[in-house]
Amino acid sequence: MDIQNLITSALNNQVIGQMSKSLGVDDSKVSSVISMAVPAILGQMNKNAQTPQGAESLNHALNDHSGSILDNLSGLLGGAANNAEGESILNHIFGGKQEQLAQNLGTQAGLSSGNVMQILSTIAPLIMGFLGKEKQQGNLNSNNISDLLGSLLSGATKGGNQNVLEKLLDQNGDGNITDDLMNMGSNLLKGFFNK
Repeated sequence: MDIQNLITSALNNQVIGQMSKSLGVDDSKVSSVISMAVPAILGQMNKNAQTPQGAESLNHALNDHSGSILDNLSGLLGGAANNAEGESILNHIFGGKQEQLAQNLGTQAGLSSGNVMQILSTIAPLIMGFLGKEKQQGNLNSNNISDLLGSLLSGATKGGNQNVLEKLLDQNGDGNITDDLMNMGSNLLKGFFNK
């Protein structure tokens, strides 16, 4: 199962075009952020689900996401309420570290972290909707939700995305993106100040 292709096909050129227009950026940059963000979000969700408490929390959250959002993609671009939901989802997934992710994805894609946060806030409910639908169809629970995430993550990181994801999020291979993101940000700041 390749969630990357499912989300890319769900976010067709028209939807990506609308996102690009609202942000005032090129379609290719929005697509680039999405291609890096999906494995990053899934990877952190999978990491969180490795503990019983994290798996139960995700399982409970997915009960509120039936997948109906997949039938109403124009609703994704519906403004403040959807952005607030997306920001809340990201906060639960990344524990407040999503700004660091946005900065690093922005550097990779050539966008501001604010634009990246808007893209992340837009796709987070879509990812949750997809996972909620898969959970319902597969009758999954907190004991096997990480299996679904692992399967989706392996599909999302096949090909060129895996190298980008590994390079972007887990440079030292310890499974923790926070230290790597902090190091990247620190190195970036050092580069600016040393010029």
